[in-house]
Amino acid sequence: MRRLAAVLLVLALTGCGGGDGVPEPEPTRTVARPSQEPARSKTISLSCGDTEVSLPAMPAKLKRAGAFAQLPSLARRLDVDGLIWRRNDEHLYVGVVCGVRTAEQFATLVARSTLTAYKGRPALRWTTKSGLRNFMWLEQPGTAVYIGATPGLATHIRRIAGGVSAGLGQ
Repeated sequence: MRRLAAVLLVLALTGCGGGDGVPEPEPTRTVARPSQEPARSKTISLSCGDTEVSLPAMPAKLKRAGAFAQLPSLARRLDVDGLIWRRNDEHLYVGVVCGVRTAEQFATLVARSTLTAYKGRPALRWTTKSGLRNFMWLEQPGTAVYIGATPGLATHIRRIAGGVSAGLGQ
């Protein structure tokens, strides 16, 4: 009698052979929630005269830490407009260097730098004694874009450079 009760119970629970006995889950709705992260600031731009250079979003977890108006590595004094971001002891510098008109002037701007090209434009790479990695290219006559980073943030230089755009200001 126990066997018969067990068989009846199994048949009742499985629906008398209707399927594999596993009910299909009801579809669930996904409710979009607003992001808990604070919104990133609008596009940041720096300028040299009429030329405005727009910067891409900076890497996550970096905080704005000030500004700078000169680059000690430059062979001569030029107008510089730059911003600094930091994460712990690591720093990232992005700016514009104003006043260099020709590729020849640009090539001699930083002693002990390597002259290269970036997007068909003259570019310089150098590392300071303190280990700061630097990259700068002549975006257009009168405007060079500068990116510098401490070793822990140096991997971001290429992505940031790729997101920079320049044009005439408003």
